[in-house]
Amino acid sequence: MRSSIKPQLSHDNRSPLRDLAVTAGLLLATAALAVFLFAFVSKSPFNLALFFMIGVITIARHTNGYFYGIFASFFGVIFINCFFTYPYFQINFTLPDYPFMFVCMLALSCVTSAATSNLKQQGVAIRLHEQQMAEAEKETMRANLLRAVSHDLRTPLTSILGSISAMESCGGSYSQEEYQELIHNIYDDANWLLNMVENLLSVTKIQTDGPRFAKTPEIVDEVVEEAVTRLKKRIPTADIVAELPEEILMLPMDAMMIEQVLINLLENAVFHSGSQQPVHLLVEDLGHDVAFHVIDQGKGLSQEQIAHIFDGACPTAPSADGQKGIGIGLSICQTIITAHKGSISAKNREKGAEFLFTLPKEEADA
Repeated sequence: MRSSIKPQLSHDNRSPLRDLAVTAGLLLATAALAVFLFAFVSKSPFNLALFFMIGVITIARHTNGYFYGIFASFFGVIFINCFFTYPYFQINFTLPDYPFMFVCMLALSCVTSAATSNLKQQGVAIRLHEQQMAEAEKETMRANLLRAVSHDLRTPLTSILGSISAMESCGGSYSQEEYQELIHNIYDDANWLLNMVENLLSVTKIQTDGPRFAKTPEIVDEVVEEAVTRLKKRIPTADIVAELPEEILMLPMDAMMIEQVLINLLENAVFHSGSQQPVHLLVEDLGHDVAFHVIDQGKGLSQEQIAHIFDGACPTAPSADGQKGIGIGLSICQTIITAHKGSISAKNREKGAEFLFTLPKEEADA
């Protein structure tokens, strides 16, 4: 983790040659503009001193340490004294108010240099902290995924191996119906593994492309219809009732990822609610956001489940079919929705459970 942070901070370690070049360039630019102002705008040395103060502040802002700002103050006072104060082209510090102006510019450069140095150090510390937090979040997500994968992959693989072993060892003792049941179980488990691979590919895409992965405006109705169609192909018996607003809603998103979120939530509701009632998918326009509600009429969630349901470590009792746990799917849902700058939550209703996620209508600034 440290090796990934150091290169990003190296840009703040500016070399003295770079600071000298910045100082020389800004001083030359300030001097040139001062000559123009002296010739066409104002011949007052005090007005020009104020202009040089801006140059001193700029130099202090873009260099490290106090030396460059103090040097710019010396240069500014001498330059004004020599070129913009009568007698011209002579250095004369016996003129009234010059000692005061020199002390003011010197004090200003010291204060500005100290303030800007402190701000830059705070900026580096903030960026370091943000990078460490991002790395910690990634490590937590990887750990949760590994834990969930180890659980959710093992169960269907064990079931597939068990069915194949039974088919091999039984010889001809199984009836046609029993063979069909074993094949159907293998098909279901293979579909479940395919769904998990799609989930993992979604997370890989987010980790590879980062927060700037491609989002395009998509019609919500089409995304919902595609998700329900894909779920029906996987679970033909799934009873889904979708309710959509009459107006057409457009959202910036990765359509495949959001479809995967909807499939995960709907599939969990079908398998884990313990109810034969239809699962309701409600889409609601909230103004700046669009909300997606997945509501079942089942047994609901325990408080322990609600507390950990999106971290990949959700404690669940074995499902009725003995093969599929909530595990990895909801953890990936949270990862996808967070990457879309949205939010996701779960709660119990009077009867059953509700999963809700929101997506912003406009792309958030990076």
